[in-house]
Amino acid sequence: MIAAIEGPAVAGGMELALWADCRVMAEGAYMGVYCRRWGVPLVDGGTVRLPRIVGQGRALEIIMTGRKVEAEECLRIGLCEKVVPKGQARQAAEEMAEEIARFPQACVRADRQSVYLQQGLSVRAALEKEWTNSIGVVELEGAAGAARFAKGVGRHGDFGKI
Repeated sequence: MIAAIEGPAVAGGMELALWADCRVMAEGAYMGVYCRRWGVPLVDGGTVRLPRIVGQGRALEIIMTGRKVEAEECLRIGLCEKVVPKGQARQAAEEMAEEIARFPQACVRADRQSVYLQQGLSVRAALEKEWTNSIGVVELEGAAGAARFAKGVGRHGDFGKI
């Protein structure tokens, strides 16, 4: 899921944005834990997802102060992946989705799942999860993809024929 954020994404809106795999923000958009002002706690995963995205210390500062976090800062701290001109967040998110959709989907889904499965695990346990999660994809899509590459498809960063 890719979130397109065109304006304020605060309190529950920020928590919804944190559910996404990636976030694209327009210039002038912002996030924040504005519910802090009224004594309403984060209850939709904000205290879980935000530290995993930006780190514990930065997440605690954002959560406890309830301050406005503008798009450029979100990009700098990893809270969003892209900042685009105002009015173009949805288009940029759709373009990112189309780019991802061009690739072999079993592989994309396996890698995405591996990222989520490894959270909180030791490096060894995470590597074992990655292996068991992905080995079937090597047979399903990987061998055919490697054969296409060996024939020259996709060389030098040209993904037009993928």
